[in-house]
Amino acid sequence: MTTNTNPVLAVENLRVGFKTRRKAPMFWAVDDVSLKLRSGRTMGLIGESGSGKSTIANAVLGLVPVQAGHVELMGEKISGLPASRRKTLGRSLQAVFQDPNTSLNPFWTVGRSLAEPLAAQGRHSRDQIRQRAAQLLSDVGLDPGASHRFPRQFSGGQRQRISIARALMTSPKVVICDESVSALDLSVQAQILNLLADLQDKHGVSYLFISHDMSVVRHVCHDVTVLYRGQVMESGPTALVSAEPAHPYTRALLLAAPVADPVKQREKRRAAAAAEAAAPSSDAGPAGCPFAPRCPFAVDKCRAERPVLRGLPDGRKVACHRYPEWQTEIERFPPAQQEVEQLSRTHTWGESGNQPSKPNR
Repeated sequence: MTTNTNPVLAVENLRVGFKTRRKAPMFWAVDDVSLKLRSGRTMGLIGESGSGKSTIANAVLGLVPVQAGHVELMGEKISGLPASRRKTLGRSLQAVFQDPNTSLNPFWTVGRSLAEPLAAQGRHSRDQIRQRAAQLLSDVGLDPGASHRFPRQFSGGQRQRISIARALMTSPKVVICDESVSALDLSVQAQILNLLADLQDKHGVSYLFISHDMSVVRHVCHDVTVLYRGQVMESGPTALVSAEPAHPYTRALLLAAPVADPVKQREKRRAAAAAEAAAPSSDAGPAGCPFAPRCPFAVDKCRAERPVLRGLPDGRKVACHRYPEWQTEIERFPPAQQEVEQLSRTHTWGESGNQPSKPNR
């Protein structure tokens, strides 16, 4: 499918902060993050809990205030818009959340839940809304007659399909998927990931896909941004980032991704434990790299000076003082290197390349 080179969603130098107490210093949940999502593509945001992934999504949706930077949708600045103007953004921007049990009203029928986004825009008749709902239920693999049933009458995977159908009711340009498969069984996860890829091909929608699972990101995302404590550690095409991580934190995420072989899984755990044990115990200063306290390759400069996010010749970006020097020191942890190589060869749901491949059905 041909994609437009202009971004449909752009986040520029975004900073979002919170205060635990009125006189407490600002805690920066998102600190100077920039990313671009292009038409018909999927951008993955990955990192452990507390890395700022969902805060970025909330800032894009206008659910939290932005202290610095801005968000653009289709070339229009949308951060800081009043509520009266944000209502119209539902035509171009929608979201699918982690738990369909809480995102669907249990007292509404499926048809009413699907109708709500279009009805709020006030631009379609009841017949048009019913036809659109029936079409999207069919697109997500459900019987159009299910519109008269309630969410409790469906399984968890089916409820998530309903949530996806609701997000597509307004024909949005961008859909934010915030941990949209993490609450599902593995077999159901694969079905939903297949569905998202099929819907992207059919409707040309772009996804901002949030996850903590590198194996899922490798499967569905064209590009990926790796976050740690609100800062970008690495970004670039998913195939390149996962095949040869430029940042030690990306390597740690790859080591954390499970594999089916129990022997290799035990080796991965030992490798990760060895890397953690070798990491310095002192905390990084406020101006240093946030990952320095956990990084086995960190030096004094890492703890004293924040690295700049710099571009690499292959199109990736990395914020690491010691790239590529740290990669020559991996032999200190030979099992870890073996596991990264094994992961690159075997732990890919689809084939390598910038276009994500669907798992075997």
